Amino acid sequence: MGASDHFSGDEVGVPLGTGPDVRSPTRELAREVLIHGPIARSDLIRRLGLSAASLTRLSRPLIDDGFLIESDEHARGGIGRPVRPLDVRVDAHWHVGVKLTGEHAFGVATDLRAAVLAEAVVELGDHSPERIVEAVAEIVAELTSAVGTVAPTALGVSIGGRVSGSRVVVRAPFLGWADIDLGGLLATRLALPVVVANDVVALTEAEHWFGLGRGVDDFAVITIGAGVGYGLVVHGRQRITRDTGLGLGAHHPLDPTGPLCSDGHRGCSSAMLSIPSIRASVSEGSGRDVSYDDVLALAGAGDPAARTVTEQAGRALGRFIAAVANLTMVDTVVLAGEGIGLVPLVRTRIEEALAEDRDPDASVVELLIGASDFGIWARGAATMAIQSRIGRIG
Repeated sequence: MGASDHFSGDEVGVPLGTGPDVRSPTRELAREVLIHGPIARSDLIRRLGLSAASLTRLSRPLIDDGFLIESDEHARGGIGRPVRPLDVRVDAHWHVGVKLTGEHAFGVATDLRAAVLAEAVVELGDHSPERIVEAVAEIVAELTSAVGTVAPTALGVSIGGRVSGSRVVVRAPFLGWADIDLGGLLATRLALPVVVANDVVALTEAEHWFGLGRGVDDFAVITIGAGVGYGLVVHGRQRITRDTGLGLGAHHPLDPTGPLCSDGHRGCSSAMLSIPSIRASVSEGSGRDVSYDDVLALAGAGDPAARTVTEQAGRALGRFIAAVANLTMVDTVVLAGEGIGLVPLVRTRIEEALAEDRDPDASVVELLIGASDFGIWARGAATMAIQSRIGRIG
């Protein structure tokens, strides 16, 4: 089951109420228009396998409720019968997404297509569940004030770790947590529907529904930041297993001569690509502590230590992309995360290593470069909140 299938009431903080069944035609119609709109009725009939009469019957309550709207009339190619494409009214609801790190909670308010309306950041101070809940509550209050309207429809929270049932944090190394019912605590505190998700899962869903993977049925996501993440979408659904959130892609072997990661793996993806590892390698080579921005600036200016480390990272990233493409047989890879500022500096090394590890007759892998700010992670969390509420529309 993919992450976008998780809509049942017992998997968010409070029950979903009396909306349509999660597999209902109404829910599928809402989802299609949300992702692909504005979209002609003829396309919806084809995509959903509906008759024209059924589409009219299903769409009318959504239009009457103000969730769907009919776009301005236009004729395809300027000829023929005018059509009235269906679209969502993006300001019909707003949602909050919060990304938790070891130091901060980053929050965004978004519309129905995860476009950011406002942002907020709160320092955590400590990692107790009580403090995390209050930090998220502070963000929700600040964003509600900034948006200047009624309370959000739902809250999504993403975390680096393993999550069960879209609410229980089974393991979160950055917070030192195990088996914390974060969704339940937040729902009680805020009286909002809450969905909790692994951060890479959430970001992958955001790219799939509203980002660079929109309209792409098969693609992978590789994230570079405090760690290395990996997500996979096949046949239009993200691949989710019981091991999702364990960061298994973070220790894929890439360079037998590379540095050690914190778990003792030599030359794995974390050792070669994560921000802390790259910083540590350059700091050791230059004899002083450097930030990641310093690393990129030094590499761009031709500093030998920074250039050596970043080029090695570029080659490792190319090998990682090739391994993903070879084993999953996707030919589109989205690169995202706060560490991808590295990519423009070493694009040649990435492409060289990718070509070396691919069959010369294999399809060309398309690399799509996403955003590098922390807001993308919070936007991913908001996407999970948007998805969690589709089952209540109508």
